[in-house]
Amino acid sequence: MSETPTADDRLQVLEAITDAALGYLAQEKVMATILARVRDLLGVDTATVLRHDPSARQLQAIAASGIEEEVFQDVRVAVGAGFAGRVAAERRPVILDQVDETTVVNSLLQERGLRTLLGVPMLAGDELVGVLHVGSVTPREFPEADVELLQLVAARLALEVQIEVAATDRAAAAALQRSLLPGRLPDVDGMRFSARYVPGTEPGVGGDWYDLFPLPGDRLGIVMGDVAGHGLNAAVIMGRLRSVLRAYALEWDDPAEVLSKLDNKVRYFEPGALATVVYGIVSPSRDSVEISLAGHLPPVLAVPGLPAVLVDVPVDPPIGVAGLKRRRTVVEVPPASVVAFYTDGLVERRGQLIDVGLRRLTEVVTPDQPGVVCARMMAALVGGTPAQDDIALLVARREAT
Repeated sequence: MSETPTADDRLQVLEAITDAALGYLAQEKVMATILARVRDLLGVDTATVLRHDPSARQLQAIAASGIEEEVFQDVRVAVGAGFAGRVAAERRPVILDQVDETTVVNSLLQERGLRTLLGVPMLAGDELVGVLHVGSVTPREFPEADVELLQLVAARLALEVQIEVAATDRAAAAALQRSLLPGRLPDVDGMRFSARYVPGTEPGVGGDWYDLFPLPGDRLGIVMGDVAGHGLNAAVIMGRLRSVLRAYALEWDDPAEVLSKLDNKVRYFEPGALATVVYGIVSPSRDSVEISLAGHLPPVLAVPGLPAVLVDVPVDPPIGVAGLKRRRTVVEVPPASVVAFYTDGLVERRGQLIDVGLRRLTEVVTPDQPGVVCARMMAALVGGTPAQDDIALLVARREAT
């Protein structure tokens, strides 16, 4: 190519990366097809896409043409290390005309006999999505025209990677969420239950969860939690918290102690993670529940003949935030009473004080059958409007004696 890209050069590249036929291919086929076309257009022997993993500060080969072993062997390069790592760290095009152990960390590039490499960062605004590099087995120059054209391709591939990552994360988060929520609420003497879970439409699946499990001594554990954030990472943390809380619940009878242990675990192994949790232990007689709140909204208690109220329980810091000793409160549950646990997605709305949602919530919770109460709560607070944030809801009713 000439040093100044011609209109024909640009048109060829744009046609190659915007071909409408690509829309009918699977995601992995789209990148493979684009890379094969890039090899033809630039007259190179290899083309590779490495995706950036910001949490690990690594680049991982996810698509290649001419050097497919990079994908098959799960090649990973640290940001700042070697050729691709340098492109990622500097976020600018890099041309390499000496390919050996002093300039690259991926031995496959040497084994393939590459003599010249050109790499460009794949950017989406200020976000580093990955690195695209091409290579030639014969010494050659990459004029500015080639650099500019490869940057056009990199921008297209950055979008493709973002779409693929987002779709994969959504699917994985949704599957994980479904697998961790109770498929069937347990049958418990003296109590009835009903639950709902609705993923948010705007940020997608998050870290909301509820749990209900038997404990030794004919007691019952009830959990409602909300991990800060959305997407796969929030769902993964949620799964870990759920499992660890269950384990601690078998070892300690005090809900405040269980949440203290959970908090220690999160601050040590999941630094930066944050979650609100309410954990309650229902007594064997079903006439009371011991509750501890970690930054969570209080449950609603509806007793026959009285207005429903938010349970008067002190709120301790969320899980992940060091604070004072956690506290527990014993709440009496008379016969035929209902206790409703929920996450903030049920009562929070943009441009509206949360007190409005909480007041509306206490107005609709009644000491009826749990399924009826759940339906009434969802109708009053969600209605026909898609939930912006995740909603988890669990209603427990002590049977009348």
